[in-house]
Amino acid sequence: MRVMVFGTYDTTVHPRVGILSEGLQRQGVDVVVCNAPLRPTDVPSRDRRPRGRPAHAARLAELAVRARRLPKPDVILCGYQGRVDIQAARRLFPRTPLVLDHLESVDDVADRVGQAPRAALRWAMRVERAALRAADLVLVDTEEHRRVLPPDRRERTIVVPIGAAPQWFDAGRHVGAGPAGPDAGARDAPLRVVAFGLFSPVQGAPVIGGALRQLDGYPIAVTMIGRGLQLQRTRDLVGQDPRVRWQADVPAADLPRLVAGHDVCLGVFGTGAKALRVVPNKVFQGAAAGCAVVTSDTAPQHRLLGGAARLVPAGNPDALADTLRRLTAHPAEVGRLRAAAAELARERFTAQAVVEPLVERLERMVGKSVGG
Repeated sequence: MRVMVFGTYDTTVHPRVGILSEGLQRQGVDVVVCNAPLRPTDVPSRDRRPRGRPAHAARLAELAVRARRLPKPDVILCGYQGRVDIQAARRLFPRTPLVLDHLESVDDVADRVGQAPRAALRWAMRVERAALRAADLVLVDTEEHRRVLPPDRRERTIVVPIGAAPQWFDAGRHVGAGPAGPDAGARDAPLRVVAFGLFSPVQGAPVIGGALRQLDGYPIAVTMIGRGLQLQRTRDLVGQDPRVRWQADVPAADLPRLVAGHDVCLGVFGTGAKALRVVPNKVFQGAAAGCAVVTSDTAPQHRLLGGAARLVPAGNPDALADTLRRLTAHPAEVGRLRAAAAELARERFTAQAVVEPLVERLERMVGKSVGG
């Protein structure tokens, strides 16, 4: 079976498509890549008007040229935010089954980057509905996301967890993370905590800021990585604390090893609709890197992580502060959580593991076995 991974996705910014490609190959699927990434200036933000549709059209024209030179696929997988890409794929391959990786709705994207103008949102929602109709199979990352799709699309939708790319597992092995990780059991060492992301409402970074504000005098060293809508509010909550280091940007290639050098990786703590439906990249990545994971106690995260993480009520800085206090006093528990997260990641978060339901569905869809 041959799968073409098609679209304007950028794996350096959003690793999901790379994980799917890696997993399919490790499952024995013949994967061909047809990718023309949108440049950063093509993508909307609150502070920059995008070049928009003309820029996207130029990337789609590149894809059309490349696709015609590649072997004919049995299936086309349109990568993250492929709502426009899937229509181009349909025109190029009118009889080939199409798969849409639908991690975020238009509403979710607007929440993450700042609300777009109403006219732009209406246009994007029409594009999204058309993309869902065009897809023969839709991928989402949690059952909660599947339930919010239109009823007529749910039977054509399967859950494929986000997972973690191989470099996150490599980083964990490199620093010796796990039950015998660095400084395990050392009571005089500060608890090393890392949080990274876009400082969006989903992340709930002000909850982290409110928790850190309560930890004066406790042995903790925190790295806060990223920039976004709620960065300044979070910094104001933390105040002038020399134990907290702020980094606006970390190259994607360096992030896994940086995270793996910490004891605890913080997940998401927002209370909005998306925050309650998601298991974020950082939870999979932190576990793969061998960190103890602390995140919100939502239905999908509870179901996935169970006892392999410390879960706190969403939106509750007091509960998060209490959890971090306890971890500073119990290094053996930190070691246990690190080991549990790493084991769970090895069993369920690898690229090969997360694509298993996708491979099974594709074989039924196209009537070919892997390798056939």
